[in-house]
Amino acid sequence: MKKPTFVQPDPQTWIDSFHFEIPIKIRYCETDMLGHVNNVSYFMYFEQGRIEYFEHLGLTEDLFSEKHVSVVADLECQYLAQLYLKDPLKLRVKVAEIGRSSMDVHYAVVVRGELRAAGRGTIVLIDTATGKSTPIPDGAKERILAFEETRT
Repeated sequence: MKKPTFVQPDPQTWIDSFHFEIPIKIRYCETDMLGHVNNVSYFMYFEQGRIEYFEHLGLTEDLFSEKHVSVVADLECQYLAQLYLKDPLKLRVKVAEIGRSSMDVHYAVVVRGELRAAGRGTIVLIDTATGKSTPIPDGAKERILAFEETRT
């Protein structure tokens, strides 16, 4: 059964819609005996990229503090082609949609311009005192929207 994809309208247009990218050095411990990157490693790359994206926008205090913490509500990966130890991996990250207390974050795993994997996940801002979702600060929303919209 083929699952509908969030990679729309086509892979190249989707890749080109990202404005934040970091290099990822694949470590030996992230591979199997054949040199393929293990499927769980992609999720570690997503986390690294997401944190660096938020740091780049100066959102660390808004999204990770004593009062609020961002948590992953769901996370998925569509594996499109294998990754290998020596691949020059680039990870692209964007906030595709932002709501009251959550955001939909997309990830593109790219090697030499080729989309090797696509990911997405919902991140929810939680109030640490209550353990319940809390609104994303307006300033954080504005910075994300300004970054994403001015580069489209």
